[in-house]
Amino acid sequence: MLVKTYCAAVNGLNVTTVTVEVNLVKGMLYHFTGLGDEAVREGRDRISSAIQYNNMRFPRADITVNMAPADLRKEGSSFDLPLAIAILAADSQLPTDNLQQYMMVGELSLDGTLQPIKGALPIAIRARAEKFKGLLLPKANEREAAVVNNLDVYGMENIIDVVNFLSGKSQFKPTVIDTRKEFYEHQYRFDLDFADVRGQENVKRAMEVAAAGSHNLIMVGPPGSGKSMMAKRLPSILPPLSLGESLETTQIHSVAGKLGKGMSLISQRPFRAPHHTISEVALVGGGATPQPGEISLAHNGVLFADELPEFNKTTLEVLRQPLEDRKITISRAKYTIEYPCSFMFVASMNPCPCGYYGDPTHHCVCMPGQIQRYMNKISGPLLDRIDIQVEITPVPFKDISQAAQGEPSAVIRERVIKARQMQEQRFKDVKGVYSNAQMSERMIHQFAEPDAEGIELLRSAMERLSLSARAYNRILKVARTIADLDQSDVVKQQHLAEAISYRNLDRGDWAERGA
Repeated sequence: MLVKTYCAAVNGLNVTTVTVEVNLVKGMLYHFTGLGDEAVREGRDRISSAIQYNNMRFPRADITVNMAPADLRKEGSSFDLPLAIAILAADSQLPTDNLQQYMMVGELSLDGTLQPIKGALPIAIRARAEKFKGLLLPKANEREAAVVNNLDVYGMENIIDVVNFLSGKSQFKPTVIDTRKEFYEHQYRFDLDFADVRGQENVKRAMEVAAAGSHNLIMVGPPGSGKSMMAKRLPSILPPLSLGESLETTQIHSVAGKLGKGMSLISQRPFRAPHHTISEVALVGGGATPQPGEISLAHNGVLFADELPEFNKTTLEVLRQPLEDRKITISRAKYTIEYPCSFMFVASMNPCPCGYYGDPTHHCVCMPGQIQRYMNKISGPLLDRIDIQVEITPVPFKDISQAAQGEPSAVIRERVIKARQMQEQRFKDVKGVYSNAQMSERMIHQFAEPDAEGIELLRSAMERLSLSARAYNRILKVARTIADLDQSDVVKQQHLAEAISYRNLDRGDWAERGA
Protein backbone atom coordinates (compact mmCIF):
# COMPACT_ATOMS: atom_id res chain seq x y z
CA MET A 1 0.00 0.00 0.00
CA LEU A 2 1.31 3.46 -0.94
CA VAL A 3 0.66 6.33 1.47
CA LYS A 4 1.67 10.00 1.36
CA THR A 5 2.09 12.48 4.23
CA TYR A 6 3.36 16.03 4.11
CA CYS A 7 6.06 17.90 6.03
CA ALA A 8 8.61 20.60 5.29
CA ALA A 9 12.36 21.10 4.85
CA VAL A 10 13.95 24.34 6.08
CA ASN A 11 16.96 25.70 4.19
CA GLY A 12 17.95 29.09 5.53
CA LEU A 13 14.70 31.04 5.76
CA ASN A 14 13.26 29.19 2.76
CA VAL A 15 10.84 26.34 3.41
CA THR A 16 9.98 23.62 0.88
CA THR A 17 7.01 21.29 1.23
CA VAL A 18 8.19 17.68 1.33
CA THR A 19 6.00 14.73 0.41
CA VAL A 20 6.80 11.57 2.38
CA GLU A 21 5.89 8.49 0.34
CA VAL A 22 5.86 5.05 1.97
CA ASN A 23 5.19 1.78 0.17
CA LEU A 24 4.98 -1.64 1.84
CA VAL A 25 5.51 -4.99 0.11
CA LYS A 26 6.47 -8.42 1.37
CA GLY A 27 9.98 -8.60 2.73
CA MET A 28 12.15 -7.39 5.64
CA LEU A 29 14.25 -4.52 4.27
CA TYR A 30 14.11 -0.74 4.76
CA HIS A 31 14.89 1.37 1.71
CA PHE A 32 15.32 5.14 1.96
CA THR A 33 15.60 7.60 -0.94
CA GLY A 34 15.40 11.36 -1.07
CA LEU A 35 18.75 12.81 0.09
CA GLY A 36 18.17 12.56 3.83
CA ASP A 37 21.09 13.19 6.15
CA GLU A 38 22.20 10.88 8.99
CA ALA A 39 19.58 12.27 11.40
CA VAL A 40 16.81 11.52 8.89
CA ARG A 41 18.03 7.96 8.24
CA GLU A 42 18.45 7.27 11.96
CA GLY A 43 14.79 8.17 12.36
CA ARG A 44 13.90 4.60 11.36
CA ASP A 45 15.14 3.29 14.73
CA ARG A 46 13.40 6.04 16.73
CA ILE A 47 10.16 5.42 14.85
CA SER A 48 10.32 1.66 15.39
CA SER A 49 10.84 2.08 19.14
CA ALA A 50 8.12 4.76 19.47
CA ILE A 51 5.54 2.68 17.60
CA GLN A 52 6.18 -0.53 19.58
CA TYR A 53 6.41 1.30 22.95
CA ASN A 54 2.88 2.60 22.37
CA ASN A 55 1.45 -0.89 21.67
CA MET A 56 1.29 -0.52 17.91
CA ARG A 57 2.90 -2.78 15.34
CA PHE A 58 5.96 -1.88 13.33
CA PRO A 59 5.31 -3.67 10.01
CA ARG A 60 7.34 -6.72 9.03
CA ALA A 61 7.65 -5.82 5.38
CA ASP A 62 9.85 -4.25 2.75
CA ILE A 63 9.47 -0.53 3.53
CA THR A 64 10.40 1.86 0.76
CA VAL A 65 10.52 5.53 1.74
CA ASN A 66 10.90 8.44 -0.65
CA MET A 67 11.02 12.11 0.31
CA ALA A 68 10.11 14.31 -2.64
CA PRO A 69 11.57 16.41 -4.11
CA ALA A 70 14.33 13.80 -4.10
CA ASP A 71 17.05 16.26 -5.19
CA LEU A 72 16.54 18.54 -2.14
CA ARG A 73 18.72 17.72 0.86
CA LYS A 74 16.73 17.00 4.03
CA GLU A 75 18.41 17.62 7.36
CA GLY A 76 17.36 17.16 10.96
CA SER A 77 15.00 14.97 12.93
CA SER A 78 11.71 16.81 12.28
CA PHE A 79 10.75 14.22 9.61
CA ASP A 80 10.20 11.48 12.25
CA LEU A 81 6.50 12.18 12.81
CA PRO A 82 5.25 12.30 9.19
CA LEU A 83 7.33 9.20 8.37
CA ALA A 84 5.93 7.28 11.36
CA ILE A 85 2.35 8.22 10.45
CA ALA A 86 2.93 7.22 6.82
CA ILE A 87 4.29 3.79 7.90
CA LEU A 88 1.28 3.17 10.19
CA ALA A 89 -1.17 4.24 7.47
CA ALA A 90 0.57 2.07 4.87
CA ASP A 91 0.19 -0.88 7.27
CA SER A 92 -3.57 -0.13 7.58
CA GLN A 93 -3.27 0.78 11.27
CA LEU A 94 -4.50 4.30 10.54
CA PRO A 95 -7.11 5.68 8.11
CA THR A 96 -5.75 7.69 5.20
CA ASP A 97 -8.84 9.87 4.59
CA ASN A 98 -7.50 13.18 5.89
CA LEU A 99 -3.72 12.79 5.72
CA GLN A 100 -3.55 15.18 2.76
CA GLN A 101 -5.16 17.97 4.83
CA TYR A 102 -2.37 18.29 7.39
CA MET A 103 1.30 19.09 7.41
CA MET A 104 3.24 17.32 10.21
CA VAL A 105 6.64 17.88 11.79
CA GLY A 106 8.24 16.55 14.95
CA GLU A 107 11.09 14.51 16.39
CA LEU A 108 10.15 11.27 18.17
CA SER A 109 11.67 10.05 21.41
CA LEU A 110 11.98 6.29 21.88
CA ASP A 111 8.76 6.36 23.95
CA GLY A 112 6.86 8.35 21.31
CA THR A 113 7.08 11.76 22.98
CA LEU A 114 7.37 14.63 20.51
CA GLN A 115 10.47 16.77 20.98
CA PRO A 116 10.66 20.45 19.89
CA ILE A 117 11.99 21.29 16.44
CA LYS A 118 13.65 24.25 14.75
CA GLY A 119 11.86 26.48 12.24
CA ALA A 120 8.25 25.98 13.39
CA LEU A 121 7.23 29.53 12.42
CA PRO A 122 8.45 29.51 8.80
CA ILE A 123 7.03 25.99 8.42
CA ALA A 124 3.62 27.26 9.59
CA ILE A 125 3.81 30.13 7.10
CA ARG A 126 4.55 27.61 4.35
CA ALA A 127 1.69 25.35 5.43
CA ARG A 128 -0.76 28.24 5.14
CA ALA A 129 0.64 29.22 1.73
CA GLU A 130 0.15 25.61 0.52
CA LYS A 131 -3.52 25.72 1.68
CA PHE A 132 -3.18 22.96 4.27
CA LYS A 133 -6.05 22.85 6.75
CA GLY A 134 -3.76 22.46 9.75
CA LEU A 135 -0.30 21.81 11.15
CA LEU A 136 0.53 19.07 13.66
CA LEU A 137 3.70 19.66 15.65
CA PRO A 138 5.22 19.23 19.14
CA LYS A 139 3.46 20.93 22.04
CA ALA A 140 6.59 23.01 22.79
CA ASN A 141 6.32 24.72 19.38
CA GLU A 142 2.57 25.36 19.29
CA ARG A 143 2.61 29.02 20.40
CA GLU A 144 5.38 29.86 17.98
CA ALA A 145 3.43 28.40 15.03
CA ALA A 146 0.03 29.74 16.21
CA VAL A 147 1.22 33.26 15.35
CA VAL A 148 0.19 32.41 11.77
CA ASN A 149 -3.52 33.09 11.26
CA ASN A 150 -5.91 31.19 8.99
CA LEU A 151 -4.18 27.91 9.92
CA ASP A 152 -5.25 25.40 12.57
CA VAL A 153 -2.21 24.62 14.72
CA TYR A 154 -2.34 21.56 16.98
CA GLY A 155 0.33 21.00 19.61
CA MET A 156 0.72 17.28 20.34
CA GLU A 157 2.44 15.61 23.30
CA ASN A 158 3.20 12.24 21.66
CA ILE A 159 2.54 10.02 18.67
CA ILE A 160 -0.59 8.51 20.26
CA ASP A 161 -2.21 11.98 20.31
CA VAL A 162 -1.51 12.32 16.58
CA VAL A 163 -2.86 8.84 15.80
CA ASN A 164 -6.04 9.46 17.81
CA PHE A 165 -6.55 12.85 16.17
CA LEU A 166 -6.15 11.54 12.61
CA SER A 167 -8.34 8.50 13.29
CA GLY A 168 -11.08 10.62 14.91
CA LYS A 169 -10.83 8.90 18.31
CA SER A 170 -9.98 12.15 20.12
CA GLN A 171 -10.89 15.78 19.59
CA PHE A 172 -8.26 18.51 19.94
CA LYS A 173 -8.76 22.26 19.86
CA PRO A 174 -6.37 24.31 17.74
CA THR A 175 -4.07 26.68 19.63
CA VAL A 176 -5.23 30.29 19.48
CA ILE A 177 -3.24 33.25 20.78
CA ASP A 178 -3.95 36.98 20.67
CA THR A 179 -0.82 37.93 18.74
CA ARG A 180 -1.26 41.68 18.94
CA LYS A 181 -2.10 41.70 22.65
CA GLU A 182 0.95 39.60 23.60
CA PHE A 183 3.18 41.58 21.26
CA TYR A 184 2.27 45.01 22.63
CA GLU A 185 2.21 43.88 26.28
CA HIS A 186 5.93 43.05 26.32
CA GLN A 187 7.34 45.83 24.12
CA TYR A 188 8.39 48.17 26.91
CA ARG A 189 9.41 45.76 29.68
CA PHE A 190 13.13 46.44 30.11
CA ASP A 191 15.23 45.29 33.04
CA LEU A 192 17.87 47.96 32.37
CA ASP A 193 17.25 51.71 32.18
CA PHE A 194 19.40 54.77 31.48
CA ALA A 195 17.99 56.32 34.66
CA ASP A 196 20.54 54.18 36.53
CA VAL A 197 23.49 55.80 34.70
CA ARG A 198 24.91 58.79 36.55
CA GLY A 199 27.06 61.20 34.59
CA GLN A 200 28.45 60.35 31.12
CA GLU A 201 26.06 62.82 29.46
CA ASN A 202 28.18 63.08 26.29
CA VAL A 203 28.12 59.31 25.79
CA LYS A 204 24.39 59.09 26.47
CA ARG A 205 23.87 61.82 23.88
CA ALA A 206 25.97 59.89 21.36
CA MET A 207 23.88 56.76 22.03
CA GLU A 208 20.68 58.75 21.57
CA VAL A 209 21.91 60.00 18.18
CA ALA A 210 22.95 56.45 17.23
CA ALA A 211 19.52 55.08 18.18
CA ALA A 212 17.70 57.86 16.33
CA GLY A 213 19.44 57.13 13.03
CA SER A 214 20.37 53.45 13.50
CA HIS A 215 24.06 54.40 13.33
CA ASN A 216 26.99 52.17 14.25
CA LEU A 217 28.92 53.30 17.35
CA ILE A 218 32.21 52.61 19.12
CA MET A 219 33.17 53.64 22.65
CA VAL A 220 36.82 53.94 23.66
CA GLY A 221 37.68 54.24 27.32
CA PRO A 222 39.46 52.71 30.33
CA PRO A 223 38.10 49.70 32.25
CA GLY A 224 35.22 50.52 34.55
CA SER A 225 34.14 53.66 32.67
CA GLY A 226 30.70 52.20 31.86
CA LYS A 227 31.03 51.08 28.24
CA SER A 228 29.28 47.71 28.60
CA MET A 229 26.76 49.08 31.09
CA MET A 230 25.51 51.69 28.62
CA ALA A 231 25.63 49.38 25.61
CA LYS A 232 23.31 46.91 27.38
CA ARG A 233 20.81 49.73 27.93
CA LEU A 234 20.73 50.75 24.27
CA PRO A 235 17.71 48.54 23.35
CA SER A 236 15.63 50.43 25.93
CA ILE A 237 15.82 53.65 23.85
CA LEU A 238 15.39 52.09 20.40
CA PRO A 239 12.03 52.46 18.63
CA PRO A 240 9.75 49.46 19.26
CA LEU A 241 9.61 46.68 16.70
CA SER A 242 6.78 46.76 14.19
CA LEU A 243 4.76 43.56 13.73
CA GLY A 244 6.46 42.97 10.38
CA GLU A 245 9.94 43.36 11.88
CA SER A 246 8.96 41.11 14.78
CA LEU A 247 7.78 38.36 12.44
CA GLU A 248 10.99 38.54 10.40
CA THR A 249 13.16 38.50 13.54
CA THR A 250 11.19 35.63 15.07
CA GLN A 251 11.62 33.52 11.91
CA ILE A 252 15.41 33.85 12.11
CA HIS A 253 15.49 32.85 15.79
CA SER A 254 13.06 30.01 15.07
CA VAL A 255 15.30 28.57 12.35
CA ALA A 256 18.28 28.83 14.71
CA GLY A 257 16.37 27.15 17.55
CA LYS A 258 16.88 30.18 19.80
CA LEU A 259 13.27 30.80 20.78
CA GLY A 260 12.46 29.99 24.40
CA LYS A 261 9.88 27.36 25.25
CA GLY A 262 6.35 28.70 24.92
CA MET A 263 7.41 31.88 23.10
CA SER A 264 5.33 33.32 20.28
CA LEU A 265 6.62 36.59 18.79
CA ILE A 266 9.81 38.41 19.76
CA SER A 267 8.53 41.77 20.99
CA GLN A 268 11.83 43.55 21.78
CA ARG A 269 14.78 44.30 19.57
CA PRO A 270 17.45 41.58 19.95
CA PHE A 271 20.74 42.35 21.70
CA ARG A 272 23.55 39.94 20.83
CA ALA A 273 26.95 40.13 22.54
CA PRO A 274 29.22 37.34 21.21
CA HIS A 275 32.48 36.58 23.03
CA HIS A 276 35.70 37.72 21.34
CA THR A 277 36.74 34.09 20.71
CA ILE A 278 33.84 33.63 18.25
CA SER A 279 34.67 32.03 14.88
CA GLU A 280 33.88 33.49 11.47
CA VAL A 281 31.19 30.87 10.79
CA ALA A 282 29.50 31.48 14.15
CA LEU A 283 29.50 35.22 13.43
CA VAL A 284 28.20 35.29 9.84
CA GLY A 285 26.45 31.90 9.66
CA GLY A 286 26.89 28.70 7.68
CA GLY A 287 28.31 25.36 8.75
CA ALA A 288 27.65 21.81 7.56
CA THR A 289 23.99 22.33 8.48
CA PRO A 290 23.50 25.99 7.50
CA GLN A 291 22.46 28.15 10.44
CA PRO A 292 22.14 31.92 10.90
CA GLY A 293 25.10 33.56 12.61
CA GLU A 294 25.20 36.22 15.31
CA ILE A 295 24.85 39.04 12.78
CA SER A 296 21.54 37.58 11.56
CA LEU A 297 20.33 36.86 15.10
CA ALA A 298 20.92 40.58 15.73
CA HIS A 299 18.73 41.52 12.73
CA ASN A 300 16.54 44.55 13.59
CA GLY A 301 18.50 44.91 16.83
CA VAL A 302 22.01 45.43 18.22
CA LEU A 303 25.26 43.48 17.80
CA PHE A 304 27.62 44.39 20.64
CA ALA A 305 31.34 43.59 20.35
CA ASP A 306 32.95 44.13 23.74
CA GLU A 307 36.77 44.45 23.77
CA LEU A 308 36.86 44.84 19.99
CA PRO A 309 40.68 44.51 19.51
CA GLU A 310 40.59 41.09 21.20
CA PHE A 311 38.51 39.66 18.33
CA ASN A 312 40.41 37.78 15.64
CA LYS A 313 41.24 40.31 12.92
CA THR A 314 40.00 38.12 10.06
CA THR A 315 36.75 37.57 11.98
CA LEU A 316 36.23 41.32 12.28
CA GLU A 317 36.93 41.90 8.60
CA VAL A 318 34.02 39.67 7.53
CA LEU A 319 31.73 42.32 9.07
CA ARG A 320 32.64 44.89 6.45
CA GLN A 321 30.32 43.69 3.69
CA PRO A 322 27.28 42.93 5.93
CA LEU A 323 27.57 46.39 7.52
CA GLU A 324 27.21 47.92 4.05
CA ASP A 325 24.72 45.56 2.39
CA ARG A 326 22.63 44.60 5.47
CA LYS A 327 22.41 41.02 4.20
CA ILE A 328 24.82 38.10 4.08
CA THR A 329 25.06 35.54 1.29
CA ILE A 330 26.72 32.28 2.39
CA SER A 331 27.96 30.22 -0.56
CA ARG A 332 29.32 26.72 -0.11
CA ALA A 333 29.80 23.77 -2.46
CA LYS A 334 26.38 22.29 -1.62
CA TYR A 335 24.26 25.36 -0.92
CA THR A 336 23.84 29.12 -1.23
CA ILE A 337 21.77 30.83 1.45
CA GLU A 338 20.98 34.47 2.10
CA TYR A 339 20.13 35.82 5.56
CA PRO A 340 19.11 39.38 6.44
CA CYS A 341 21.41 41.20 8.88
CA SER A 342 20.29 44.80 9.29
CA PHE A 343 21.70 45.58 12.73
CA MET A 344 23.26 48.38 14.74
CA PHE A 345 26.90 47.58 15.38
CA VAL A 346 28.06 48.79 18.80
CA ALA A 347 31.62 48.17 19.98
CA SER A 348 33.80 49.05 22.95
CA MET A 349 37.53 48.95 23.47
CA ASN A 350 40.31 50.14 25.77
CA PRO A 351 42.55 52.95 24.48
CA CYS A 352 45.74 50.90 24.96
CA PRO A 353 46.95 47.43 26.09
CA CYS A 354 47.01 48.36 29.78
CA GLY A 355 43.72 50.20 29.41
CA TYR A 356 44.60 53.49 31.09
CA TYR A 357 45.90 55.72 28.29
CA GLY A 358 44.27 59.13 28.80
CA ASP A 359 42.75 58.14 32.16
CA PRO A 360 43.21 61.05 34.62
CA THR A 361 43.14 58.72 37.65
CA HIS A 362 45.60 56.01 36.51
CA HIS A 363 49.07 56.01 35.00
CA CYS A 364 49.48 54.36 31.60
CA VAL A 365 52.57 52.12 31.34
CA CYS A 366 52.36 51.51 27.57
CA MET A 367 54.97 52.75 25.10
CA PRO A 368 53.77 54.86 22.13
CA GLY A 369 54.55 52.01 19.74
CA GLN A 370 52.43 49.61 21.81
CA ILE A 371 49.50 52.02 21.74
CA GLN A 372 49.88 52.41 17.96
CA ARG A 373 49.91 48.64 17.38
CA TYR A 374 46.90 48.17 19.66
CA MET A 375 44.89 50.76 17.76
CA ASN A 376 45.96 49.23 14.44
CA LYS A 377 44.14 46.01 15.35
CA ILE A 378 41.04 47.78 14.08
CA SER A 379 41.41 48.30 10.34
CA GLY A 380 40.70 51.64 8.72
CA PRO A 381 37.94 50.26 6.43
CA LEU A 382 36.07 48.78 9.40
CA LEU A 383 36.45 51.96 11.41
CA ASP A 384 35.13 53.98 8.46
CA ARG A 385 31.91 51.99 8.67
CA ILE A 386 31.32 53.08 12.27
CA ASP A 387 29.44 56.37 12.14
CA ILE A 388 29.92 57.51 15.74
CA GLN A 389 33.19 57.22 17.64
CA VAL A 390 33.16 58.53 21.19
CA GLU A 391 35.70 58.66 24.01
CA ILE A 392 34.54 57.85 27.51
CA THR A 393 36.30 58.63 30.79
CA PRO A 394 35.49 57.21 34.24
CA VAL A 395 33.21 59.29 36.47
CA PRO A 396 34.99 60.12 39.78
CA PHE A 397 33.38 58.69 42.93
CA LYS A 398 32.50 62.11 44.33
CA ASP A 399 30.60 62.92 41.13
CA ILE A 400 28.81 59.54 41.14
CA SER A 401 27.70 60.02 44.74
CA GLN A 402 26.48 63.57 44.14
CA ALA A 403 24.98 63.19 40.66
CA ALA A 404 21.22 63.07 40.30
CA GLN A 405 19.45 60.12 38.72
CA GLY A 406 19.84 60.07 34.95
CA GLU A 407 17.14 60.72 32.38
CA PRO A 408 14.84 57.67 32.06
CA SER A 409 15.02 55.57 28.91
CA ALA A 410 11.32 56.24 28.21
CA VAL A 411 11.96 59.99 27.83
CA ILE A 412 14.94 59.45 25.53
CA ARG A 413 13.00 56.86 23.54
CA GLU A 414 10.21 59.39 22.83
CA ARG A 415 12.71 61.77 21.21
CA VAL A 416 14.19 58.87 19.22
CA ILE A 417 10.74 57.80 17.99
CA LYS A 418 9.93 61.36 16.83
CA ALA A 419 13.21 61.49 14.90
CA ARG A 420 12.47 58.11 13.31
CA GLN A 421 9.00 59.31 12.30
CA MET A 422 10.61 62.15 10.33
CA GLN A 423 12.81 59.57 8.61
CA GLU A 424 9.86 57.32 7.81
CA GLN A 425 8.11 60.25 6.15
CA ARG A 426 11.29 61.21 4.29
CA PHE A 427 11.89 57.71 2.90
CA LYS A 428 8.27 56.61 2.42
CA ASP A 429 8.75 56.29 -1.35
CA VAL A 430 12.15 54.54 -1.13
CA LYS A 431 11.95 50.77 -0.80
CA GLY A 432 14.17 49.18 1.86
CA VAL A 433 15.32 52.46 3.47
CA TYR A 434 13.93 53.23 6.92
CA SER A 435 16.65 55.25 8.68
CA ASN A 436 19.36 57.80 7.95
CA ALA A 437 22.09 55.18 8.31
CA GLN A 438 20.70 53.43 5.21
CA MET A 439 20.88 56.49 2.95
CA SER A 440 22.67 56.12 -0.37
CA GLU A 441 25.08 58.77 -1.62
CA ARG A 442 22.38 60.27 -3.82
CA MET A 443 20.02 60.51 -0.84
CA ILE A 444 22.75 62.17 1.24
CA HIS A 445 23.07 64.94 -1.37
CA GLN A 446 19.29 65.23 -1.52
CA PHE A 447 18.47 65.30 2.20
CA ALA A 448 21.68 66.22 4.07
CA GLU A 449 23.52 68.68 1.83
CA PRO A 450 25.10 71.43 3.99
CA ASP A 451 25.30 75.13 3.10
CA ALA A 452 28.53 76.97 2.14
CA GLU A 453 29.57 77.48 5.76
CA GLY A 454 28.95 73.83 6.50
CA ILE A 455 31.04 72.76 3.48
CA GLU A 456 33.97 74.87 4.74
CA LEU A 457 33.65 73.35 8.22
CA LEU A 458 33.70 69.85 6.70
CA ARG A 459 36.72 70.65 4.51
CA SER A 460 38.69 71.78 7.54
CA ALA A 461 37.71 68.65 9.50
CA MET A 462 38.59 66.34 6.61
CA GLU A 463 42.10 67.80 6.39
CA ARG A 464 42.72 67.91 10.14
CA LEU A 465 41.50 64.36 10.89
CA SER A 466 42.67 62.77 7.60
CA LEU A 467 39.17 61.46 6.96
CA SER A 468 38.20 59.25 4.02
CA ALA A 469 35.38 59.88 1.55
CA ARG A 470 33.31 57.27 3.38
CA ALA A 471 33.81 59.14 6.66
CA TYR A 472 32.58 62.31 4.91
CA ASN A 473 29.33 60.56 4.06
CA ARG A 474 29.03 59.22 7.60
CA ILE A 475 29.34 62.73 9.03
CA LEU A 476 26.53 63.97 6.80
CA LYS A 477 24.30 61.03 7.80
CA VAL A 478 24.88 61.67 11.51
CA ALA A 479 24.31 65.41 11.04
CA ARG A 480 21.00 64.63 9.36
CA THR A 481 20.00 62.53 12.38
CA ILE A 482 20.99 65.27 14.84
CA ALA A 483 18.83 67.69 12.83
CA ASP A 484 15.95 65.20 13.05
CA LEU A 485 16.31 65.09 16.85
CA ASP A 486 15.98 68.89 16.74
CA GLN A 487 12.95 68.45 14.44
CA SER A 488 14.77 70.55 11.86
CA ASP A 489 14.26 70.12 8.11
CA VAL A 490 17.65 71.72 7.40
CA VAL A 491 21.10 70.48 8.42
CA LYS A 492 22.64 73.43 10.23
CA GLN A 493 26.22 74.22 11.14
CA GLN A 494 25.78 73.16 14.78
CA HIS A 495 24.49 69.78 13.63
CA LEU A 496 27.58 69.31 11.48
CA ALA A 497 29.86 70.39 14.31
CA GLU A 498 28.38 67.79 16.65
CA ALA A 499 28.61 65.10 13.96
CA ILE A 500 32.29 65.94 13.37
CA SER A 501 32.95 65.66 17.11
CA TYR A 502 31.90 62.02 16.86
CA ARG A 503 34.80 61.31 14.46
CA ASN A 504 37.58 62.43 16.80
CA LEU A 505 38.96 58.87 17.11
CA ASP A 506 39.63 58.43 13.40
CA ARG A 507 42.84 56.89 12.10
CA GLY A 508 44.73 60.11 11.55
CA ASP A 509 43.91 61.38 15.02
CA TRP A 510 44.80 58.07 16.66
CA ALA A 511 48.16 57.99 14.92
CA GLU A 512 48.98 61.45 16.22
CA ARG A 513 48.03 60.52 19.75
CA GLY A 514 49.94 57.24 19.66
CA ALA A 515 53.11 58.83 18.28
